[in-house]
Amino acid sequence: MNKIASFLAGVKKEMGRVRWPKKKEMIKYSIAVLVCVIVFAVFFVASDFIIAGIRTIAEENF
Repeated sequence: MNKIASFLAGVKKEMGRVRWPKKKEMIKYSIAVLVCVIVFAVFFVASDFIIAGIRTIAEENF
């Protein structure tokens, strides 16, 4: 039980040292993440359509 209490005290102490982002920073980081997710989604959808098109053309010709 002493180990658990010591661990929780350490967690509390460490949480006090954390630098939490401000509201403006959080909005900026959230927008950056959403933009990256959208860019990657568009890339993978486009790749999927291109590969599917190539596959369809290949199946028609052979």
